[in-house]
Amino acid sequence: MIVLPRLHAGIDEPFPHPRHALHEPNGLLAFGGDLSAERLLDAYRHGIFPWFNEGEPILWWSPDPRCVFRTDAVHVSRRTRRALASCGWTVTVDHAFDRVIHGCAGARANERGTWISPDMMQAYQTLHDRGDAHSVEIWDDVHLVGGIYGVAVGKLFCGESMFSAVSGGSKAALIALCALLAERGYPLLDAQVTNPHLVSMGAIDMPREAFLARVEALSAIDVPSGAWRDAKPSFLT
Repeated sequence: MIVLPRLHAGIDEPFPHPRHALHEPNGLLAFGGDLSAERLLDAYRHGIFPWFNEGEPILWWSPDPRCVFRTDAVHVSRRTRRALASCGWTVTVDHAFDRVIHGCAGARANERGTWISPDMMQAYQTLHDRGDAHSVEIWDDVHLVGGIYGVAVGKLFCGESMFSAVSGGSKAALIALCALLAERGYPLLDAQVTNPHLVSMGAIDMPREAFLARVEALSAIDVPSGAWRDAKPSFLT
């Protein structure tokens, strides 16, 4: 039987330390609480994120190891670089957050995006409205072909989900996001859980203790919240 610490909605209480997370399922730490902006930001500052299916209690995770990108070390294959150079796509930031998160929520059944419930969408929209959550959008003229969103805490960016409406759309969004983060002095993109696609683009596994040390240092850097609408990243950097 799994026994987990329970958090309570509307009460300011600390998360358990991630070292107490379960080994199986990997990283499950606590349940309950709420999706308030304050709770979510506190979670990310401690290397924790929510992940649960609609109708379930809120589940909080901190897996070991942690999948991360060094934002200046994303792998772009020659084939991908040629495709992006000829596709005519453009990039914006924070121009269509609501459309990106809806795109992620409608992802295919074998992708993590399908767990994004209406409550989750509203919670992250609130973070976006506060200037704490951001999206990168990939456009083919007026058509949104891909995107990615996540949360900035200090100089750490915590990726949440990405989607493609056409082949390569999410890859372009991830590349553009990493270029943007590297330019702004964000050295690390938290990608949460490893999969072969992320590894093929340069993601690495970082032991949780090392990751938490980086989270503590990066999230403590004072960075004003606010939209990134004027940013002009490239997926060909």
